[in-house]
Amino acid sequence: MREFTVALPQRNTHVLFFPRIAENILMVEESSALLVFDTNTENLFPDKPFPHYTIPAGEQFKCWDTIRDLSAWALEQGAGRDITFIAVGGGVVCDMTAFLASVFMRGTGLVLVPSTLLAMVDAALGGKTGIDFEGYKNILGTFFPAREVRVFPRLLESLPEREYLGGLAEAIKHGLLMDNDLFGLLKNQRKAVLRRDPETINEVIYRSVQVKKWFIEEDPYENDIRGHLNLGHTFAHALETHGGFSKWTHGEAVAWGIDKAMKAGVMIGLTDPGYAEEVHQLLREYGFGLDIEVKDPEALIMAMKNDKKKKSGKVRFILQKRQGDTRYADLPGEILRRVIV
Repeated sequence: MREFTVALPQRNTHVLFFPRIAENILMVEESSALLVFDTNTENLFPDKPFPHYTIPAGEQFKCWDTIRDLSAWALEQGAGRDITFIAVGGGVVCDMTAFLASVFMRGTGLVLVPSTLLAMVDAALGGKTGIDFEGYKNILGTFFPAREVRVFPRLLESLPEREYLGGLAEAIKHGLLMDNDLFGLLKNQRKAVLRRDPETINEVIYRSVQVKKWFIEEDPYENDIRGHLNLGHTFAHALETHGGFSKWTHGEAVAWGIDKAMKAGVMIGLTDPGYAEEVHQLLREYGFGLDIEVKDPEALIMAMKNDKKKKSGKVRFILQKRQGDTRYADLPGEILRRVIV
């Protein structure tokens, strides 16, 4: 079994890769734990060793109302500070359960079992928790690393194609940021990746997580370089908000956002045009729709201005000069309008 530890200030996260289903994947040393599923994952593990709660699937349920309901249920179960919450699901379930664990009685135990490629390569690792508020993505949140992240790639076999592709957008992002071998793997083994060849996708997940590990250990609270992990995300989060969190998946929005970041970089003379075209073609080859019609550009720009990553009143965009060379940049309104229409 592959495993490694991510060193973070609050506590370390132990990441374990399960090559096959194991009886102990939902077990913890403590005698008291609560399981959180959504309607997509509730039936993945028929034998549940602890009481469980199932939330409706979908980004629209990543909100205060769900946290309130989960908190009330945990109290009904007699949960105390010694409880461990175990989340089984995608980014929504992992983010929300982690947020709950961080604030319930000022902090409890937390184990994450990501069920989607997006959660395996991104959402479950790094300690970021969050819920959406007033139409804005992850605007409320904390830093609260899980004690363990348990990765079981075989769960991807039954993942809907659209959700699987969404996770690939984040894996591509990691390849762009740092790992040239991962970037090459995604370019040269596309057919194997798309057919979910176990050996290939296991390597994609492992390399992606290693990239994220490097960034979060270097900058746990996103004061500087960890922000590079948001490549394409300022555009993406605005698009998700514009679509009411239901029209596009997070991964689809990220692929679109990466493409827009490349185009913006070319416009301001930062990004190498040949590199931008290479990224554009790779995203196309993986089936991402990049020609999204934005009917209200000003609303999208306003959503960007309310992005949680802004500092000193300015939104910081993450752009690249080339693969592995990532920069912060300000983009004037006229560039944004030209890029998104």
